[in-house]
Amino acid sequence: MEKSAGVLSWDEETKMPPSGAEARAEQRATLNRIAHERNVSPDLGELLEELRPFEEEHDFESFEASLIRVARRDYEKAVRVPPELRAEMTRAGSQAYQGWLRAREAEDYGVMLPHLERNLELRRQYVACFEPAGDPYDVVLDDYEPGMKTHEVVTIFDALKAALLPWLHAVGDADPIDDSCLRGHFPRTAQRRFSLGMLEQWGMDRAAWRLDRTVHPFATSFAPTDIRLTTNFHEDSLHGILSCLHEFGHGIYERQVDPRYTRSPLAQGVSSAFHESQSRMWENLVGRRISTWRFFYPKLQVEFPEQFGDVSLETFHRSLNKVQPSFRRVDADEVTYCLHIILRFELERAMLSGELSLKDLPDAFNAKMREYLGLQPPDVVVGVLQDVHWSDMTMGYFPTYALGNVVSVQLWERAEADLGDLDDQFERGEFGSLREWLRENVHRHGRAFTPQELLQRVTGSSMDPAPYLHYLERKLGELFGAKVA
Repeated sequence: MEKSAGVLSWDEETKMPPSGAEARAEQRATLNRIAHERNVSPDLGELLEELRPFEEEHDFESFEASLIRVARRDYEKAVRVPPELRAEMTRAGSQAYQGWLRAREAEDYGVMLPHLERNLELRRQYVACFEPAGDPYDVVLDDYEPGMKTHEVVTIFDALKAALLPWLHAVGDADPIDDSCLRGHFPRTAQRRFSLGMLEQWGMDRAAWRLDRTVHPFATSFAPTDIRLTTNFHEDSLHGILSCLHEFGHGIYERQVDPRYTRSPLAQGVSSAFHESQSRMWENLVGRRISTWRFFYPKLQVEFPEQFGDVSLETFHRSLNKVQPSFRRVDADEVTYCLHIILRFELERAMLSGELSLKDLPDAFNAKMREYLGLQPPDVVVGVLQDVHWSDMTMGYFPTYALGNVVSVQLWERAEADLGDLDDQFERGEFGSLREWLRENVHRHGRAFTPQELLQRVTGSSMDPAPYLHYLERKLGELFGAKVA
């Protein structure tokens, strides 16, 4: 039933005519209410209690014990939330998505404000269901990163800020990179054709995948055999191609979950940070790598001969990795990206606690942009309304993008240690060994382990920003000669 509701949500953001919005909100609310009622059934609670001895006698390697453990966790969280509240959160969120589209079109935050106020009220009601003894943000964070606490995120983000802000200034003092080759006219049909070719080389199978257009790119799946990617190609840049690479990481994770988990609580990624580690890995560690483009760049030159016919691979690669503050999070380079996330995390905590009034959110957003990135958004569309995530006051998800960056490098270093130098393979257009390594070590397990247990099993470490920062430090030195140590 939840997957059926997911299909309605995917359709709402890709195919549905605008006039269907009100009906769709009611449809999604009804399905989610019914699903929630089943998820909190007393019969299910009694069954899980009967199975507790079996769960305690078996470790994480047991499929049955993992299934019971995850089902129990989901039940114990769901049973705290009234079905009516769950349905209203879905209804209000669906209505707010349409409000977000209208607000962007009108460039008017006031159109969105009533939706934000309603959804924040509902989000606070949701948090109150858990009677948090500590930071209320712990409740929403746990929905996306199970077991992690807000103070742990703050510690990691403080380490990132301490390094990234000085590095941004150091890169700004280096010789500027001419990235004019990335600006021009790039027909959408050619971008789509190139993107599909690149994704198929990486492992996309059109029998199980599809790629559609939306305003804000996302990926979803309804089974390992039904993977939906979306993007938004702009004819004046190649950012739509990079978003395809990002969403592929999400898609391949869901595609490679063990098929025997299908139609069970185990059949999805273990956490949002792990999911984002996959999207950021394929977008950045693979997708911005020169060895990858030794294979793909000639194909890009064929698609766009006027833009790249006389541009060297090295120039293209440096342009693709240029570090420069940008207004839009989804267009951000590897150094500034985490700063976009950190400012949103800090604003979310302030909104949830009541420290920040929603009517002041645009100014607060702009102030954070100036503080961290030195930019003043020219309007609300590239300012506070640029992301869809706050339309329904989704909180707790944004920090997992930056946490995903951290995890991506920890996994990458382990993969390199096991597989050896991947660059020779990438230059030949061979990406299967990395994909299969991820299947075996990460993807196939779904939710069978906790995020902390899975990371420890694969890397031998807990979440640690040091490898990510070392990776960026090396990359900045190699590409730009920037002294950031």
